[in-house]
Amino acid sequence: MKKTIKRIGVLTGGGDCPGLNAVIRAVAKKAMNDHRMTVLGIEDGYEGLIEGRAKDLIYSSVSNILAVGGTILGTSNTANPFEYAVIEGGKAVKKDVSKKVAENFEKWGLDALVAIGDDGTLTVAHKLEKMGLPVVGVPKTIDNDLNATDLTFGHDSAVQVISNAIDNLHATAQSHHRVMVVEVMGRYAGWLALRGGLAGGGDVVLIPEMPFSMDAVIETINDRRGSGRRFSIVVVAEGAHEKGRDLVVRQRIEDSPDPIRLGGIGKYVADIIEQRTGVSSRIVVLGHLQRGGTPTAFDRLLATRFGAAAAALVAEGKFGRMVGLKGGEIKDSSLLDAIGKLKTVPPDHELIRTAKSLGTFFG
Repeated sequence: MKKTIKRIGVLTGGGDCPGLNAVIRAVAKKAMNDHRMTVLGIEDGYEGLIEGRAKDLIYSSVSNILAVGGTILGTSNTANPFEYAVIEGGKAVKKDVSKKVAENFEKWGLDALVAIGDDGTLTVAHKLEKMGLPVVGVPKTIDNDLNATDLTFGHDSAVQVISNAIDNLHATAQSHHRVMVVEVMGRYAGWLALRGGLAGGGDVVLIPEMPFSMDAVIETINDRRGSGRRFSIVVVAEGAHEKGRDLVVRQRIEDSPDPIRLGGIGKYVADIIEQRTGVSSRIVVLGHLQRGGTPTAFDRLLATRFGAAAAALVAEGKFGRMVGLKGGEIKDSSLLDAIGKLKTVPPDHELIRTAKSLGTFFG
């Protein structure tokens, strides 16, 4: 006989992004309205689940948060219960504290957990499910690099930020006859640069999946100037790299779940363009601007659909699953299908073909 789910926990893990609160709202309201469940909001992702920090969510807790950026629960992108940093003998060591997670889960009287997050968050969710904790996942990342879903919420909002920034840069680039290089996030996937660059009318778009030639980029800039187009917009994904060269790394941090911090490729490209063409070039790094702000209407709808679908899976007792968008419809798949392999941009993707047909150069 299927167990009746009476009380669920919800957490947000990994980096923040627009739409997190919309998911929390949808999970909680669906659980309360349709299934008479009580909902516990776990603070700061898996850190709160490990350390025992949480708060009950009531209807008013999740009202008026649909358009609010960030997450009312807080988040952490370093707390992994299977490799949790603890201080022993004055030194930080990593330990498996998943037993604490199970203890808090039982202490709080939870019947299920909804984990909202990226590849790292969902990988932990899968491991917890294998331990016997009933878990449902919701995919979140501005990078859109998760498998088992066509889109992740937060991505559209970040693309809108990039597009708006490029719109604003067009005026100053054209006025001063400059090259404006815009560095965007995305790590090892080029979805943000591709969609943001195409939406903003970027002239050159450089993505990780298509290593570029600086000679070819310089030739494109010179050709544009020779035809009377005296300015250019170059959109560079932080994980893009020149053929035969390594990634440009801003910082390396030992003993970190994210040891390589990408950044600096935009400056590298801008400096070479100015040196070899004599054209004044400027670099704009959008950075965490892409993560903040209010979610777009698309992301509000997608996050709401994801949250409601996750609550429905919990009620049905379908655990070890993740909700996703497939062909415009919300479908669920195994957590295992979503993790372990990044979803990158195929070189023959329809957006690549469309951009090329409009004159966008990919290096």
